[in-house]
Order: sequence, then structure tokens, then C-alpha cells
Amino acid sequence: MGQLRSSYNEAVNSRREFLSMLGAAGPLAAASPRNWPQFRGADSLGTSEDDPRLPESWSATENVIWKTPLEGMAWAGPVVWDDRVFLTNVISQGAVEPVRKGLYFGGDRPSISQDPHRWVAYGIDFATGEIAWETELRRGIPPTPRHLKNSYASETPVTDGERVYAHFGYLATWCLDLDGKVLWKRDWKPYKIRNDWGTAASPVLHEGRLYLINDNEEHSTLSCLEKVTGRTIWEVERDEGSNWSTPFVWENDVRTEIVTTGTGKVRSYDLDGKLLWELGGMSSIVIPVPFAGHGMLYISSGYVGDQKRPVFALRPGAEGDISLAADQRSNDFIAWHHPQAAPYNPSPLLYKDLYYTLYDRGFLTCHDAVTGEEVYGKQRLDRDSKAFTASPWAYNDRVFCLSEDGDCFVLEHGRDYRLMRKNSIGELSMATPAIAQGSLVLRTAEHLYRIGG
Repeated sequence: MGQLRSSYNEAVNSRREFLSMLGAAGPLAAASPRNWPQFRGADSLGTSEDDPRLPESWSATENVIWKTPLEGMAWAGPVVWDDRVFLTNVISQGAVEPVRKGLYFGGDRPSISQDPHRWVAYGIDFATGEIAWETELRRGIPPTPRHLKNSYASETPVTDGERVYAHFGYLATWCLDLDGKVLWKRDWKPYKIRNDWGTAASPVLHEGRLYLINDNEEHSTLSCLEKVTGRTIWEVERDEGSNWSTPFVWENDVRTEIVTTGTGKVRSYDLDGKLLWELGGMSSIVIPVPFAGHGMLYISSGYVGDQKRPVFALRPGAEGDISLAADQRSNDFIAWHHPQAAPYNPSPLLYKDLYYTLYDRGFLTCHDAVTGEEVYGKQRLDRDSKAFTASPWAYNDRVFCLSEDGDCFVLEHGRDYRLMRKNSIGELSMATPAIAQGSLVLRTAEHLYRIGG
């Protein structure tokens, strides 16, 4: 195993030299510039290929191609395929308590609203912003409570260009065609979630299968469904409590695996649902989605109330329990590890050779993606911006951090911290946007925006 580590370190040094020769371009595959099929894009990276049409500056009116008013309250991100933007929403027919921004105690709402709600899916014209179709999926009383800052539609839908999958983890999954016709539906039992906070893990598609995770306080599972029919191919029970992290399909040089983060263990399964490896040491609440690059898998969890807020960079090929001992910072399958470097809500950002972490209270850090070495420590984006939930994104050598106030801070990608500008929309913003066809598609509490350069 020592020889394996030595060989890996030699490979790291060679790759660093190669990246330097390329101007740190990096080997990462970016999402398609035309389609954005799921949460954080096709590769779950939150990055896009460079495109001069992509915007660096905007406001509620500047560089806005269109904005479409939205009813209801939902934090599901938009997805894009060709000439359509797909979106889910839940609309209450009664009054909705306003969201309080930032991190705080007291957001639990254990009572279920008795007002009728409408669960809907939209197909929106990418060129004009007009709603091409609206499909009502359900009408009635919500089956579960939710946290004040959560919504009843926080799971981002997923599409393969043939079908759209609208998933609500506490309720059901609907499969629709591109014209909004329901093709099939799967109902889910509303299990109890920690503190009645509601659900948020988004669905993932891979090679004819739909993967759904449902970590709760009663019966946690990872389900694999046939995407055409909704039939269960397999389902595994998980010894896990409530979590809100989307699974990740990791196609590495050794195999393809489904990685699921969790409070008890990070677990990875093969395509038949067999457990491959597991890793302990996460924080007590897990939200950020895993992602891969530079031949490694990046995992994090950073509940603000914990001392353990770890980041792990893993090599492929692991088997069994690869948890670190108390005195370890790495082992044969963990390339590097930081015990207190993870965010709570936003997923970190891997862009080219740098690993950025946006913290909920408005700080940004940067590490070398290959070695884990600190590039720069915590930098406050703005003294008046202290609430961030949406995950950061990047393109054109710019890094974007969106606050709940609707202020987007634009930084120059690189090894020196340099804030370029602040773009303000002035609307509550908690959803992670889509990047497609030279445009940013951004959801706020009031509108869906298409922003161009």
C-alpha cells in the first residue's frame, strides 16, 4: 500500500506540472453548453464551458433577456434541454409565512398547513420565457410539515431530453414527456424527517436508470428505477438518518458507482446495489452533493453546529471501510482530508485546478484541488451579506456566489483573491441556477430569469 501512495504522489506531481504547462486549464469535463439536465449540470460540477455570451454583470433589468413571474414558493433549480426550461413548483392557496434569511434556530414548523396546495411542473420556452405548458400533478393538503426555509418543491427535476422527472421525496415521482403529459407516477410514503424539516435530495439519471435517495428517521433507502416505466430494478435499505444530499454517479477508471453521503457513513454502491465501500466521520447533517475531477471524488459535510466539518478527496478502487483513524489525515484511498473546511448548505466548487468553498455566512476559501493545500484562507465577500444557500458556479474564469438577498459576487478565478463586482437583483434567492446556450437561468422567489452577456 505504501508503494501505491508513492506512485500516486508521483502522478500528482506530474499532473501539477502538466496543468502548469497548460495554464492550469485542467482535465475536467464541463457540462454541455446547450443542455443543463440536472442539479449543478451534467457532471454535478456547477461549471460550464467558456462562452463569451455568458454574463458577468447583470441586475433586475441589465442583460435580462426575459423574466417570467412565478407563483408559490420553491427552491428547485431550473433544468434546460434544447428549447425548453423545466421547473417544478408548489403553490399554496393560503398565506405563506415569509422566509427569514440566514442561519438561526426556530425555523421548525411541526404543524402541517391545512391550506390547499397545487404541485405543478412547467415547460417554459427558452427563447421567450413564455410558459409553454403547465401540468398540475396534485392538488390537496401537504402530507408533511417543512422547515420555514425549506419548500415543498426543493428537489431539482432531471431530464434526458426525452422525459422530465419531477420528484418530491415526501410525496411522489412523476415522469412527463416534453409536452407535459404524465407517463407514469410512483407514490412514496411520507416518512418522518429530522425536526420535520422536509426533503431536498434531487433525482439522478444514468444509462436508463433513475436513482432516488430517501434518508429519513424511519426507513432510509436508495432506489433504482427503470426510467421508461418507473419499475423498481432494486432498492437497498440504509442504516442512516435524515440527510439532504443528492447522490452522485461516479464514472472512474476502475468502475461506475453510486455515491451517497450520510451522517452515519458515506456509502458507495455498484450498479446492482451492492455496497462497495463506506467512510465515516461526516457532520451530523449532510447537504452538499459529491462530485469528481482530477481522478478523485470530493465529499464534504459542514453542519455549522458541529466540530466535525470534513472535506475528503478520494481515489477510486476502494473496498470495505476506509474511514480514517483518529491520528490520520490520509490513507491509501483518501488522498487528502481537512477536518473543518466544509460548508453547510452550498456545495463546494471544483473549477480547473482549484477547489472553492462558499460558507453560509459569506466567506470564501480556496484550496489546491489535487493536493488539498490552502491557496487562500477565509475571505469575507461583503460585510453586509451573511446568508448564502445556493451553490456557487463558474465559467469564463469567473466564480459566482449568490446570496439569499439576490446579490451575486463575481470573483476572478485564480490563486489570489480578487472580487470583481457585485450584481444585484434584490429578490430572495436560494435556488442554484442553470447555465446553457450562453445564458444563466436563475430562479428567485418571484421570477425565473434568463440572463445573457
